[in-house]
Amino acid sequence: MIAGTPDAAHAAPGPSGYAAHADTEYNANHSHLACSAGVRLSDMKKGATGVVTAVEDAHSADPIARRLRELGFVQGEPVRVVARGPIGGDPLLVQIGYTRFALRKSEAARVNVTPEAVA
Repeated sequence: MIAGTPDAAHAAPGPSGYAAHADTEYNANHSHLACSAGVRLSDMKKGATGVVTAVEDAHSADPIARRLRELGFVQGEPVRVVARGPIGGDPLLVQIGYTRFALRKSEAARVNVTPEAVA
């Protein structure tokens, strides 16, 4: 599949069971490099926690992805969904460290997270 082609937007699920992105790469163990068994932050429920694995760039000079990284959405950072908006779950209130941010679902969808196991 080639990025930017019509089929690229409708990728089939990868080995992790989640839809693979056009720029997805797999290592020798067939695990997803950018989002190991992860989900999008926008798909997490209220109270869910996890660790950021990546922020997806829509294009090479993506200002939204750059800003998310500047705010602390970087690989290895713990993240928690504090609240979701009443209509369609938009916006999301998320916490990175001691700081909370309100993100549109479209912004949160760019953040890949490995969810923490529920105890």
